[in-house]
Amino acid sequence: MSFPAASELDWNETTTLRCYPGGIPHVALRDGEALLVRAAESPSQQRWHLVTGPQGLTLAKATAATPSVEEVLAALEAAFTFHPTARDCRLTGATAWPAALFPMGALLRDGQTVRASRELLWQLPALWKPAVAPVMPPQYVLSHGRRHPRRPPKPEGLVYQRFIPWLGKTFSFRMAEPEADLARINRWMNDPAVAQVWQEAGDLDKHRRYLAELAADPHIYPMIASLDGEPFGYFEVYWAKENRVAPFYDVDDHDRGWHVLIGEPSFRGKGIATAWLTSISHYLFLDDPRTRRAIGEPRADHAQQIRNLDRSGYAKVKEFDFPHKRALLVTLLRERFFDDALWWPRVDAPVPAPVRAGIPAVAAADVPAPSRQEA
Repeated sequence: MSFPAASELDWNETTTLRCYPGGIPHVALRDGEALLVRAAESPSQQRWHLVTGPQGLTLAKATAATPSVEEVLAALEAAFTFHPTARDCRLTGATAWPAALFPMGALLRDGQTVRASRELLWQLPALWKPAVAPVMPPQYVLSHGRRHPRRPPKPEGLVYQRFIPWLGKTFSFRMAEPEADLARINRWMNDPAVAQVWQEAGDLDKHRRYLAELAADPHIYPMIASLDGEPFGYFEVYWAKENRVAPFYDVDDHDRGWHVLIGEPSFRGKGIATAWLTSISHYLFLDDPRTRRAIGEPRADHAQQIRNLDRSGYAKVKEFDFPHKRALLVTLLRERFFDDALWWPRVDAPVPAPVRAGIPAVAAADVPAPSRQEA
């Protein structure tokens, strides 16, 4: 079970949230049992009442007018964030609810009762992805002898944003831009602690070629992580079926894995580590609803890293040998992530350990080999 802990990961005293339904910033303000929701650029607030009782959590619209899709989504995200142990929420007050919310699963109708499920709501890309592309139909192709579904075109720009209540800031992923981010990634790769693990130190020309290769590879997404718009980390998300890990387990068509480096030392605390660790798994499952597993392959002897993977819901599968390391295969099931609300800190396991030697102790998929073997 996930809920806020009495620590720096606690948000019990938080009264204001930012939400991004449809990519449109909204603000939700809690004032006792009142919940005031508005678009960030609008002075007009919509009043709701958020109460708990014998029937559980209820979100009641103060007026009978039909709310917008974005207002309902923002109000629901706020309701479940302010009441993180609630699994369902009844909605009342409006004479009608936006019809579009029912087929997407944001609202459910049980007879005369309208309710929302936390597990379903957190699977809706519209709340955290600024643009939601349609799911691409399957067509199988070969890449370096590996058969896999044709992958959709890579997105551009911002791909994920989520307000982190225990930090009071917005975490985001955007696609890396080979030229605009070149100097930053070069600096991060040449940090001695980062270089020791990634083994990709070099000059600008080397990293220009590195990023160009990734841009041409449809199976890897290079991404920049930011907090309130300030870049601090670099991630590589990959489709597992085309990756070097595929021969070592029964890989599914839409399994995803990832690698990470945290380039800015001031962003290596446990509160931020928890933010990106929960967000990367969330992003992988939002990006394609057919992704049932997120995977990782840390060094088998990296006990601290593996403990943090345990905390994040990743299960140990087996050890195996890459050419450059003995690895531990770990997997996180989509069902577990959303059923156990693993986008929030857990209180039944230790929090992520602090950083040592400039490298985050929490790293849920280790880093690429010294010489890249990925397809």
